[in-house]
Amino acid sequence: MVKKSTLESILQKEMSDFWALLENEEKRTIAENFKIQNYKKNEIIYSEGEDPSQLMCLLKGKVKIYKDGVGGRSQIIRLIRPVQYFGYRAYFSREPYVTAAAAIESSTVGSLPMPLVEEYIRKNNGLAWFFIKELSNDLGISDARTVNLTQKHIRGRLAESLLVLKENYGVEEDGLTLNIYMAREDLANLSNMTTSNAIRTLSSFTNEKIITVDGRRIQIIDEDRLRKISKFG
Repeated sequence: MVKKSTLESILQKEMSDFWALLENEEKRTIAENFKIQNYKKNEIIYSEGEDPSQLMCLLKGKVKIYKDGVGGRSQIIRLIRPVQYFGYRAYFSREPYVTAAAAIESSTVGSLPMPLVEEYIRKNNGLAWFFIKELSNDLGISDARTVNLTQKHIRGRLAESLLVLKENYGVEEDGLTLNIYMAREDLANLSNMTTSNAIRTLSSFTNEKIITVDGRRIQIIDEDRLRKISKFG
């Protein structure tokens, strides 16, 4: 069991934007109700159809929000990076989860009961505006992704996905290798295409010397060209 002092330290350091908006008594109650859960690679965090009950914050690792579609295909809706909040929109709308969440790699998630969060939102204007901003940012990103995934051609969609991975998770020390090793199926699900099309398009980018591929390791070696393909794709 994690000590309360350790939990307070995590809240203050990792969730500082949220923590700073709380009154002292609220901080004490939040620390008492804060839970930490570790998830293995590919482990489900929540499933579509479940009733939402927790505000979740990714403390370490990488998480995908996805929805199962026709014929068993999934669509990755959003990628979560530390320290982003997720899993709470459905609670506010009083509906079951319409998506699912799973760990892309070993991940650590902090959680708080949503009834407690709602109680504080109702009497803390700063906290209310915090979540309005979070939801507004998520909606803006979702709207842009919807347009891009429906109007761009395959090359443009995959180029955008590679750039999204870089923007979300950065690169390794070499400055080129994406700091995420994503399966071809997941990359296809992020790009709204079949796995075979994702593989062919990656090969095309490799032949054009835009990227290099070694298993699941992808290096972006010509980002300018990749951005042009994403923009005009």
